[in-house]
Amino acid sequence: MASRQTERRPRWLPPFSEWFEDLPFDLRSPGEHMIRVEESKEDGAYTVKAELPGVDPEKDIDITVRDGLLTVHAERTEEAEDKHRSEFRYGSFTRSVQLPPGVKEKDITAGYDKGVLTVKAPMPTAAESEPHRVEISKES
Repeated sequence: MASRQTERRPRWLPPFSEWFEDLPFDLRSPGEHMIRVEESKEDGAYTVKAELPGVDPEKDIDITVRDGLLTVHAERTEEAEDKHRSEFRYGSFTRSVQLPPGVKEKDITAGYDKGVLTVKAPMPTAAESEPHRVEISKES
């Protein structure tokens, strides 16, 4: 038997989740306005997939890498139309992920498909990650 969620509150009273939205400080739970990601190692690359539905990747997403830290920043703006209800999230979203040591930052690529951003960072091969011996010269 299918169940149906019913709201039991006066129509003039906003949902509890909206009570604190206009305060000058943020009471939302951590991650509520954060980009959700999946991280994996596959096909010789460290892969980060980020949920970013409803954004234009060419205009609304910025990806930077600095000192081994991958940062994804996205903006989602609300269209000016009168809505009865909206549970979509709008505004600025940022997420940073520490890349594994040895990742080739210059070779990082990104693609966007069906609301998911996929960033691939090539991992060093076994030969590249092995230590090498440094010879010591005599100074006279």
